[in-house]
Amino acid sequence: MSEGTMQRRAQRDQRNQQAKRLTRLLVGAAAVPVMLVAAGCSSDSGSDDGKDKAAEKSAASKSASPSPTVRAAAYGKLPEPCSVLSKKTLDDLVPEADSGKEGASNDTAMRASCSWDSLDDNGVKGSQFRWLSVSMLRFESDVTRGEGDKLARKYYQKQVEDVRAVDGAQSLKSEPVAGTGDEATAVRYDLKKKEGTFKQQTVVTRVENVVVTVDFNGAGLAGDKSPDADDLAKDAQKAAKEAVASVTKANGGGTGGGASSGSSATSGSGSGSEAGSGAGSKLDSGSGSGSGSDSGSSSKSSSKSG
Repeated sequence: MSEGTMQRRAQRDQRNQQAKRLTRLLVGAAAVPVMLVAAGCSSDSGSDDGKDKAAEKSAASKSASPSPTVRAAAYGKLPEPCSVLSKKTLDDLVPEADSGKEGASNDTAMRASCSWDSLDDNGVKGSQFRWLSVSMLRFESDVTRGEGDKLARKYYQKQVEDVRAVDGAQSLKSEPVAGTGDEATAVRYDLKKKEGTFKQQTVVTRVENVVVTVDFNGAGLAGDKSPDADDLAKDAQKAAKEAVASVTKANGGGTGGGASSGSSATSGSGSGSEAGSGAGSKLDSGSGSGSGSDSGSSSKSSSKSG
């Protein structure tokens, strides 16, 4: 074999080897993007799975969380306001009264009131005037504001404070009353007017989630003697106890204060919007004193002169 032939073969073998190396490099380079793409897909898939699992866990946590609850109010309604007192009681306290005058209310299940006035004319000897009012305000349990009986207790305390702070009150006395609802306070004082001295008695009572306010006053007019304040106080407390019994009976209870309810409720409505107590007396020369309240939160005992 000549030298030239051997040189050409060597060159050809060298080119073949270079071609094989180039082919291997190209194949390897092509494989790298495929691996990267596969790895990327695998990584994205894992991230999505993590997000899905986190979302599922969050949803499960929310569904497992209990809804806010509050103990349901014991009493869900009020009795007819002009029927809370018996005929005998009315005959004793306001003997000359006609039928009671029901106070205005946009929701009698939440607030209600009734008043009576009596004028016993004794001619030249003068006359005896009496004015009586019963008002009731009921509070619902609410997840935001709290349990009905606690809301009623706050209002009861405010009502007592306002009655004690009445303008013009003289010889004011205040004392707790036992055996009437869950808690009760009697406030008594004198109000002097041109017609005479009016003996005012107010009994504020809470039974469960209802506050009952009884206002009772009397005066001797045109020369008649003033009524005995102790007797009026006993009559007012008797009326308050009877009104509380009517509230309890209207809600399926006995004749005493109701028992606390252990049931629960989700969200309840708010308290009554107003509690009015005291329509003015029909007597031109007399005076009725009543405790009124606005928005279930505050009240003032005001003497009303006809």
